[in-house]
Amino acid sequence: MANQISPLAFVDPQAKIGDGNEIGPFCFIDKNVVIGDGNKFMNSVTVLSGARIGSGNTVFPGAVLGAIPQDLKFQGEETTAEIGDNNKIRENVTINRGTAAKQRTVVGSDNLLMEGAHIAHDVLMGNGCIIGNSTKIAGEVVIDDFAILSANVLVHQFCRIGSYVMVGGGSRTGQDIPPFIMAAREPIMYCGLNLVGLRRRGFSAELIGNIHAAYRILYNSGKLRDECIEDIVQNVPMSKEIEYILDFIKTSKRGIIK
Repeated sequence: MANQISPLAFVDPQAKIGDGNEIGPFCFIDKNVVIGDGNKFMNSVTVLSGARIGSGNTVFPGAVLGAIPQDLKFQGEETTAEIGDNNKIRENVTINRGTAAKQRTVVGSDNLLMEGAHIAHDVLMGNGCIIGNSTKIAGEVVIDDFAILSANVLVHQFCRIGSYVMVGGGSRTGQDIPPFIMAAREPIMYCGLNLVGLRRRGFSAELIGNIHAAYRILYNSGKLRDECIEDIVQNVPMSKEIEYILDFIKTSKRGIIK
């Protein structure tokens, strides 16, 4: 299927564009850009050098994809902003490309990035995530699959957000948020399991009970971290989800929220 490109759009001759794309008026597609098939760019979308965009994405007006990092250490090195398939990228979203640290920023597939969200340099985002209005993700943050961050959330650089997390609106975190939980309040803290999200994703009652047991040990036993880990290993039936929790805690560089 042929591309539909508005005569009021600018597409650099060096850009590599697949088939069946819609590029609306006043869009700007820079050189050194690769775009797959079946994407829809509404009016006034800016796609800058280094952007690598998959297929089936819908990008709303005012979004800027692939701008250089807002990082004074950046020296113009060749880096990318890689966006997967079937994402919805709403108005005024900004996704910056990587720095020498990781060479790339990655947004996976099937994500919803709501109006005004900012994804900074070297962020690694998985699949199926929802990023709320005006939420700001700082550099080198890792967001695992199916995480939900509500509106106006602030995430400090180098943090990690676990899978199936729900972060309450207006929260800010300078520490890692482990998987399967709700996090909110000021200062941000553990607020129980993301029960609604886990049930919607098909987690069994038994598995949810085991995850809950692990977090009761971690947050309610009063023990030190390593003692909690040993207690979970000894007393909670092992599964890939429990192993994920344990690995997340062990490898956390910024420490987990209280």
